[in-house]
Amino acid sequence: MPRRGLPFRDGAPICQTAATPAADGRITDMRLFTCTCGNTLFFDNTACTACGRRTGWCQSCAAVTALEPAGDHWICQGTKTGGACGARVALCRNYAQHDVCNRTVPAGHGAFCDCCRYNETVPDLTVPGNRARWARLEAAKRRLFHTLDQLGLPYGAEGEGVSPPLSFAFMGDRMAAQGLWRPVGEAERVYTGHADGLITINIAEADAAERESLRVDLGEAHRTLIGHFRHEIGHYYWDVLIKGRPEAEAEFAALFGDPQNPPYGEALERHYRDGPPPGWEGGYVSAYATMHPWEDWAETWALYLDIVSVLDTAANLGLIHPEPDAETDVMVRRYQTLGLVLNELNREMGLLDFVPEVITPAIAGKLAHVRATIARGPGATP
Repeated sequence: MPRRGLPFRDGAPICQTAATPAADGRITDMRLFTCTCGNTLFFDNTACTACGRRTGWCQSCAAVTALEPAGDHWICQGTKTGGACGARVALCRNYAQHDVCNRTVPAGHGAFCDCCRYNETVPDLTVPGNRARWARLEAAKRRLFHTLDQLGLPYGAEGEGVSPPLSFAFMGDRMAAQGLWRPVGEAERVYTGHADGLITINIAEADAAERESLRVDLGEAHRTLIGHFRHEIGHYYWDVLIKGRPEAEAEFAALFGDPQNPPYGEALERHYRDGPPPGWEGGYVSAYATMHPWEDWAETWALYLDIVSVLDTAANLGLIHPEPDAETDVMVRRYQTLGLVLNELNREMGLLDFVPEVITPAIAGKLAHVRATIARGPGATP
């Protein structure tokens, strides 16, 4: 059963340009930050809990920093190579008006930040609870973009010479009425998926009770918002890094299978009728990965982003020593070792396992292929 949603395939051409790093050329790690008062700031902070200063992500110094008001704009109080940042910034419109973002925009450079500018459709804010759901979606999306930038992966918006352009739609097929969700007909249903650069997320996934109910019904180890984003962006990068490149397509088919045989629709029907094959755990990240080579790729891609993000954060929190150039087998071993500890801690608290996957040699080989594919991309740093 799908862990992160149903994708849609298309005939989009190859993406051509790379993401832009911070103004001074740095790609940052997921780390803690410091307010001017000395208090610790986190990636999602909008205010310092000690001194009350407004805080936000500054593109110039690539950090969450304190912001000082200066008329119709703000001054970044962070630092970067060479001294104080001092950038003149404005709050992203989604931060200033809706409080669903915590990023700033260089003064005079538009209304939306480097994450919100990719939104094509946002939730209907006249529906009670949708602003909170939207905020959760944006928080997950910001973490996704952080990892994409860290890996140097290419993306761009409409009109920026990138094909297919990347965009997001956050929509619902259900309406909240007196705190309850109302099921609708098939014609009104919104499917989480990817099509021609557009990633659609059903906002019901941002409702914790609804998402947990689906996780249990579908027998999934995890079902998270960041997991949806990492899975669907995997479909996007199949189009960007593999589709239309004969050598890359041949390498993919040799490891994951021929995506045209059987056709996607036929494979989907078979999966929901028969379920995964016996013994699938030896070669696939999840039961859903067995459905079709594209899903196997997207699930494996999502796990690779999980590993990169967890190891990066753990290293910057001092839990493990940084190894930025580690090979895939070393990354997997460190992830599994960390997972053993975190799984036991979660069990002590009655929580789900932090790392539910058992990474077999076959799965590790697929992860290595994802890493190699990223490494061949423009501007990549696997």
